[in-house]
Amino acid sequence: MTIGIGINPWVWTSPVNNAALGLLAKIKAIGFDIAELPLEEPADLDAKLVKAALAEHGLRGIICAVYGPNRDLTSDDTAPRKECLSYVRAALKLCEAVGSKVLPGPMYAPVGKRRLVSPEQKKIEWERSVRGLRQAGKMAADHGVTIALEPLNRFETDLINTCAQCVQLVNDVDMKSVGIHLDTFHMNIEEHSIYAAVKLAGKKLAHVHTCENDRGAPGSGLVDWKGLAKGLKEIGYTGDAVIESFTPDCIAAATCIWRPLAKTQDDLARDGLKFLRKLLK
Repeated sequence: MTIGIGINPWVWTSPVNNAALGLLAKIKAIGFDIAELPLEEPADLDAKLVKAALAEHGLRGIICAVYGPNRDLTSDDTAPRKECLSYVRAALKLCEAVGSKVLPGPMYAPVGKRRLVSPEQKKIEWERSVRGLRQAGKMAADHGVTIALEPLNRFETDLINTCAQCVQLVNDVDMKSVGIHLDTFHMNIEEHSIYAAVKLAGKKLAHVHTCENDRGAPGSGLVDWKGLAKGLKEIGYTGDAVIESFTPDCIAAATCIWRPLAKTQDDLARDGLKFLRKLLK
């Protein structure tokens, strides 16, 4: 089992723009294989600058998609649906330019859209999401990229909370360029078994986020890491595992992180990497 281990610079700063590419030197020095760069706005990252910075530091790059209320495939309004696909088109171009083979994130609906709606409305929104994802899947195939859909916990979305729901959505979309992205933080809240969720995702699993139940360093809390590792080994997973955490200095309100999760953000990165290297060897 060969799994690359990466980190998202949100651990240190937000937004991750051209000026933040200096963090790649730190990411390499700590020992990571991958820098996962979140694309909050298409103008934030210049493809040539990103490609050069990754090459300079000997890192692989992954572009991670960010979906706010203006990027909503489920909206009653056509404008957010169009904006979502326009954003995905730009993100896929960046993926191809920098060699990112996956575009992870909850593309099916924006983060923070959580309401109790009727079954009829839920069906309408599900079908809109499927149609939009098929359009995005065609674009992804053209760029040689897999869109990896991430189930989020109940406090962040009402559409897809579990791997089983995500499998159903991916099956409804029915495109090889649309797969699954699992995140241990969300799984720890929503799944009965992290191991079972990984097994259910199976060959559709295209990306994994690894952080603790409190968003701290992997290995420092309650997540069933042995179950994760066992599941990944049994499905023959050869994708990547990325630490996604956040700094309260820049992104507290969006992520509800009100206190430090480690002595320093560098400690969070180092401790998490050491743990994952041992776990996923």
